[in-house]
Amino acid sequence: MDKYPDQKRAVQYLYPPIDPFDQRMMDVGDGHKIYVEQCGNPSGIPVVVLHGGPGGGCSPAMRRYFDPAVFRVVLFDQRGCGRSRPHAVIENNTTWHLVRDIEMIREALGIDAWIAFGGSWGATLALIYAQTHPDRVRELVLRGVFTMTKAEIDWFYGGGAGKFWPEVWARFVGLIPEDERDDLVAAYHKRLFSGDRMEETKYGRAWASWENALASIHSNGMGGEAPGEYARAFSRLENHYFINGGFLEFDGQILANMDRIADIPGTVVQGRYDMICPPDSAYAIVQRWPRGTLKMVRNAGHALSEPGISSELVRTMDRIGMTEQRR
Repeated sequence: MDKYPDQKRAVQYLYPPIDPFDQRMMDVGDGHKIYVEQCGNPSGIPVVVLHGGPGGGCSPAMRRYFDPAVFRVVLFDQRGCGRSRPHAVIENNTTWHLVRDIEMIREALGIDAWIAFGGSWGATLALIYAQTHPDRVRELVLRGVFTMTKAEIDWFYGGGAGKFWPEVWARFVGLIPEDERDDLVAAYHKRLFSGDRMEETKYGRAWASWENALASIHSNGMGGEAPGEYARAFSRLENHYFINGGFLEFDGQILANMDRIADIPGTVVQGRYDMICPPDSAYAIVQRWPRGTLKMVRNAGHALSEPGISSELVRTMDRIGMTEQRR
């Protein structure tokens, strides 16, 4: 669940723009090819960046949270989005396919273990990956934690967040007939997968706009209108994952499995006024994570571009870089 409005607001905290030293399309099987890039120091501390959504894709700004002299930064567009192909496709696209893709990338790049850096859905995926392959994760840096529980999805699509933004909620709900409003994820699913490209794009824009409108603490409630193809891919993929409960074995699986990463150090950066992923999820995982630290950012919402969020993430990565270099 991720969009990044007002990116310029955080720019003062970021490292200068850089270009990748390696770009490739990797065939991961199942008819999917994913875009992978590397930037920074080829001999540096490896970091894998896990973008939000699902379906959000990577952006050049994501390269700038890391000192390019210290880190070897690996970014990739997850199945079905960004520059990966085929676009907006949900076949062979589950959490477990993505976990396998991350391992395939690690092996292809000759990396023994790396730092997993992710926000929103990227934090979800980072936690699941670490719980599945704890020996491959050196550290976790998470932002705007989402643990893919029914309660979290109900909060955002069942009217909880809408109580704070009633006029924006009314726009989102208003496109759906009254007799279908008891399950908006299912109602939107029906339209996002109707087979009518125009209808899918219309509802994709509405789905993305609802989320984007609540991302920043400085929001005026206008989510903007995303490009049609982006909105359609983002919304189809996100809805596909949500309607399937993230393809987890049971509700609350991530929290229940925190013991698997008890020995992995981690930092959680969380906006105090995050409307998309409320802070109780971040607090709950840290309570079960002996080596996890929670950095609650005052006057911040969900977006990566919140100045407080960006500054804390850069500070965290700088600290990790200095610690690693001393070893």
